[in-house]
Amino acid sequence: MAPLLSPLAAPTLLDLARWRVERHPQQRLYTFLEDGESKERHMTYAQLDEQARVVAAWLQRLGLAGKCALLLYPPQLEYITAWFGCVYAGVVAVPAYPPQSPRLLPRLQAIIADAQIEVILTTSPVKMLADLWIGQNPEWQRIPWLTTDNLPADLAAADWQEPSISGDTLAFLQYTSGSTAAPKGVMLNHANLLHNLAHIYRCFDQNEESVGVIWLPPYHDMGLIGGILEPFYGGFPVVLMSPLDFLRRPFRWVQAISRYQATTSGGPNFAYDLCARKVTPEQVDSLDLSCWRVAFNGAEPVRAETHHRFAEKFAAAGFRSRAFYPCYGLAEATLIVSGGDAASPPVTHSIDLPALRQRRAIPISSKDADHAYLLVGNGQTLTDQQIVIANPHTRQRCLPEEVGEIWVSGPSVAQGYWHQPEKTTETFRAFLADTGEGPFLRTGDLGFLYAGELFVTGRLKDLIIVRGRNHYPQDIESSVEDSHPALRPGCSAAFAVDHDGDEQVVVVQEVNHQESMDLAALARIIRQAVAVKHELQLHAVVLLEPRTIPKTSSGKVQRHLCRQKFLDHKLKHLYLDVLETTAIQDGASGAPTGHSNIRAVLLSAATPADQSALLTTYLREQASNLLHLPTAALTPDAPLNALGIDSLTSVAFKNVLETDLGVTLSLTRFLEGATLTDLAQEIQQHRAG
Repeated sequence: MAPLLSPLAAPTLLDLARWRVERHPQQRLYTFLEDGESKERHMTYAQLDEQARVVAAWLQRLGLAGKCALLLYPPQLEYITAWFGCVYAGVVAVPAYPPQSPRLLPRLQAIIADAQIEVILTTSPVKMLADLWIGQNPEWQRIPWLTTDNLPADLAAADWQEPSISGDTLAFLQYTSGSTAAPKGVMLNHANLLHNLAHIYRCFDQNEESVGVIWLPPYHDMGLIGGILEPFYGGFPVVLMSPLDFLRRPFRWVQAISRYQATTSGGPNFAYDLCARKVTPEQVDSLDLSCWRVAFNGAEPVRAETHHRFAEKFAAAGFRSRAFYPCYGLAEATLIVSGGDAASPPVTHSIDLPALRQRRAIPISSKDADHAYLLVGNGQTLTDQQIVIANPHTRQRCLPEEVGEIWVSGPSVAQGYWHQPEKTTETFRAFLADTGEGPFLRTGDLGFLYAGELFVTGRLKDLIIVRGRNHYPQDIESSVEDSHPALRPGCSAAFAVDHDGDEQVVVVQEVNHQESMDLAALARIIRQAVAVKHELQLHAVVLLEPRTIPKTSSGKVQRHLCRQKFLDHKLKHLYLDVLETTAIQDGASGAPTGHSNIRAVLLSAATPADQSALLTTYLREQASNLLHLPTAALTPDAPLNALGIDSLTSVAFKNVLETDLGVTLSLTRFLEGATLTDLAQEIQQHRAG
């Protein structure tokens, strides 16, 4: 191996590892907190190198170079040595979550089949637990299991032979959190990883004096690349803990940052929100967070209100809001795609919400204006990479104020999906139809560029379209969670389902349930919140027990799995409220045929009491026709906006009433909480005047 003048010029991770161990063998690299707080285990560069060479020698003895190895480890140092052992052996690492219950086995079996796994690396306790569930399954029995905490006595680091690898050599497969039936392994080579690690190093303004604290799952992108490989790349120490220890007691995260004076740490938006809610003022008083320079926030939508709550909560501990570092990335681009200047505060941009629903990004000067929607920027394009915003249907570049699909090109873009050429072509080989530029990675995320800053607005697949209007599920979920204190934050899912040929919206929400709680009333509150803020009629509200909504291991709600469970009637609900709709009549979406002047004649002839009853019945019939609801569901004192009346339906309702009754009504009355009783009284006043 030729000597390197700089570690950052290494062509492979193996070259970089050998450079580090030659120059800093006793420098501490990893500290793992076994209890999430103070029980430490350490690993130096020399220890990592020696243990990785022993694992690699074992793999080489079995002739597995170029083959795929499944790694099943809990978050611990042994996982790191096994991962690097694969690198040292030229074996393709395939990290996965260790099986904690039999329900996880189908996904592992799908990965084994897709990756053509030749060996499984794990620990003795994991192997013993897996044996209880696997039994005599032939797919598992054919594969050798190597327990790296029980290495053969005749193996030594000196038995290792340096493999012939280059930047183009496949390093590992990142399996995305897609469906169990069709897992997709993202192929990352050494060049992909080193390019992305270099960009993180520069974007975060890292140096050998940096210190990291990471609680993220270590099996893919943010946890593995950002949490384990980036400190190794940059030559600085990192303190690791299990994500379960963080989730059980969120204070442990900020406590570790304070104790070890970390300069870099972060996670998804929900982690900051969790700390803002769960950490007590007394705990804040015990912290010193003035060391925290880069508080990265990614992997899910970044919310300005979360930044505000967290900064306000931890300002007393020395946390500075300018430390927030929103960024954007995905497994198919290794990790990071865009990021800002670590020395600058986050960029925010206020846009018109109704326009956004039509996929237009129209700036609004005041963030407090009606219909203003405040977005947090996700930084700028990385050097020597390119981001374009494309219309996902025409594949043409969007205009500056259009929202479209985010397309990415550059050295960090992965090689494709393992053994899936059609999906690889579809996702990684996109070309702009108007210019022929490409190939680009189609991210499946929606966003726009403004003054060079990337703003991510949602997922193409998650987008809910009702009557031609776009609704982002995270916005609906936020409205639901804010509607009542009993609704658990970060534990809701909004998605669309097809019902009688129409796109309908379902909300699933966890509840801090108490025996005395009126769940039916809670469902009505949710319906009204969504109707008022989004002009949407919910098809169903599903209330769940705490900790039962489908989530990834890092705590992100799995909307698609939640939707499938709803359709399959497999959500174990506390309460289910499904709107029983009537059949949609021809012309119901436009101005329905009313009763012309017949109602006016009848109203004129009736006594005031009869007139009021007759008018209310008439209004219920018209509302039933427009909203496709049975008249029994339309109580006279229910606000129309709680029933999901939108602007289109309001216009139709207003038109038919004015035509039939010869009155002039305000459109805002239909949208601002008027009941059928209110409308009846207003109509009577008009006619009396």
